[in-house]
Amino acid sequence: MAAVLPLDSVAAPAGRVRQPRAASRAFAFGKYREIIVAVAFFLLFDLGVLVLNFYTSFKIDQDTVAINLAGRQRYTSQRIARTLLELDAARAAGQGHSAATLAELRGGVRIFDISQTAFKTGSTVPGGDGKPVFLEAVTSERGRALEADIDAVWKPYLEKLQPLMKDGFTNEELAAALAYSQANNSKLLSIANDFVTETQQLGASRASTLRMVQTGGILLALLNFAFILFKFLRRLQTSDAAIEAANDENREILQSVREGLFLITPDFRLGSQLSKSARTLFGREIAPGDNFFALLAPLLNDKALVDARDYVELLFSPHVKEALVQGINPLSEVEAVIKNRLGVEVTRHLSFHFNRVQDGGAVRHLLVTVQDISQRVELEQKLNTERLRSQKEFAMLLKAVDADPALLRQFVARAEALLLEVNDLLRSTSAAHGEAAMLKHVDEARRRVHAIKGDAATLGLETLASQAHQFENDLERVRQGGGDVGAALLALPMPLEELLNKVAALKSLAGMNRASAPAAADFDGLLRRLAGDVARDHGKQVEAEVDVSLAALPPAESDLVREVSVQLLRNAVVHGVESPASRRAAGKPAAGQVAVRLLRGEGEWTLSVRDDGAGLSAPRIRRKLIELGWYTAEQLENFNDRQVVAHIFKPGFSTAGAVDMHAGRGVGLDVVQANVQRLGARIQLSSTPGEFTEFKIRFAA
Repeated sequence: MAAVLPLDSVAAPAGRVRQPRAASRAFAFGKYREIIVAVAFFLLFDLGVLVLNFYTSFKIDQDTVAINLAGRQRYTSQRIARTLLELDAARAAGQGHSAATLAELRGGVRIFDISQTAFKTGSTVPGGDGKPVFLEAVTSERGRALEADIDAVWKPYLEKLQPLMKDGFTNEELAAALAYSQANNSKLLSIANDFVTETQQLGASRASTLRMVQTGGILLALLNFAFILFKFLRRLQTSDAAIEAANDENREILQSVREGLFLITPDFRLGSQLSKSARTLFGREIAPGDNFFALLAPLLNDKALVDARDYVELLFSPHVKEALVQGINPLSEVEAVIKNRLGVEVTRHLSFHFNRVQDGGAVRHLLVTVQDISQRVELEQKLNTERLRSQKEFAMLLKAVDADPALLRQFVARAEALLLEVNDLLRSTSAAHGEAAMLKHVDEARRRVHAIKGDAATLGLETLASQAHQFENDLERVRQGGGDVGAALLALPMPLEELLNKVAALKSLAGMNRASAPAAADFDGLLRRLAGDVARDHGKQVEAEVDVSLAALPPAESDLVREVSVQLLRNAVVHGVESPASRRAAGKPAAGQVAVRLLRGEGEWTLSVRDDGAGLSAPRIRRKLIELGWYTAEQLENFNDRQVVAHIFKPGFSTAGAVDMHAGRGVGLDVVQANVQRLGARIQLSSTPGEFTEFKIRFAA
């Protein structure tokens, strides 16, 4: 929205014929000539009063300096007399002269003499705070007479004091100075008091003059103001009717438009006219004169607010072409949380557009148009989400094309079977079976979905793994939510159906690739890649040694062993292997070692998963059991370490700090234990803290 509005178009009352701008100004001067002349006279008169007031105030300041320094002279004369007495007392006691007393005496003599000279001729002297001040010479007749009297006493006094201004003076010189001080101190003090009184009277006289000037100026200013007010009110009455008519038209327009409309001034304040919709769009009361950026502050972060201010300042600069800066408007789309009419906080997207209102070459105002674009933004977000989902699904299909066809077919068949089992579990769950039975079915469903997630991650199908992880979250909320479990289960068929659709798409792809690849599947390579992916996501380094050949196993056992291998490998990387920094601190290589092997012995198979990580910590497992509320500390005292560690296979138990794609739900080892039981196998766990953890699964050949 790039447009420059002339000032005439903003507030022109309907039906009025506008005169040319120059003629209008000339007419305005003639119309208000009496007021303009009166104001000019008022300003000139005030200027004269201000100048006189300033001059008188300056002289009063000078008098204040003189009064202060005259008082200091009186005080200094007594300091000199006192220090002479202290020096004489030290002499009589046979003590040396105090350096501090001598310094005080000499300083007092210098200050008195400098100030005395300044009172006679005018000069700069040290003030009471040590800073230099200018002291004018005394000009009154009585003041000069008193200065002469002080001089008559001070000059002989100064001659007596001169020997004492240097070290090495004699007792006779001290005695002479003390004798003169005692003979003339009262006289000097009396004259100094009279001099202080004289300076105070001069200051009071000037203060009285200043009050008279101010009083007269105020009276004349009030008379002039009354005249101006009278003329102004008469002129104002003649234009009120026209202005009121124009305001009525503006109000009708501003009440009817759906956009927020208002003007902002060069000092960034709202103009006097606001559209009704503006208050609704901001979700708060706004009023003329409010600061525009104060309204924006709750809607923007600090950087965006600074950018908005810079942009508005550019628009107020007449030398900047408006068309060139419209494209950098930082307020073209603003997300805001505001309260609706019911007081409920809702998220809206607002768009601000600015148009200049110019008078000649100057930018007088900016016309701001605010629109609610929430529906448009919501539609764009839905389109972007759908586009991103399509891209992820396409990427997943591309990875499926690159995957080993035999493994892909196995995964599709296994995933489809597990999802159908989940569907049967959920459909067969009802409140009639009791809450415990329903939660048991939920746990069974979680195991199957967790297994699908592990297999999908192994094949690099991140989209499907993420969707399975989300379904796992939904099941966890049902399990932990309490309340009506049956009602919560009603929301689960939708994510289950989405997973089935994804698997169906992969099934079609697997059928297309049936004859295009060898039957042998590199399951070892997939496990190594999975170990690297999990390690990368957790900021770890892992070297995986994998030797798992599933070809000799029946299909059913092969599926179970594959799931166990995936879960134990992820468990080893997430819970066993430490971070590189922790391993280096423990004297280990930065990269952890994980070994997964399937070996055939005499009459049995052994699947082993070993890592050289932190090992299992029974005290840590005890703390977690207490934290979960499964046991109290007193109850756990009756458990030995073996019994405590056995709880890692319980559903819902996990020592992970946070839930992510790879750990934190307490499902992985639960899946392992369930598969071990289905294999008719036995599991052996061995671990040494700080050294290793090893799982061995033994089942019949």
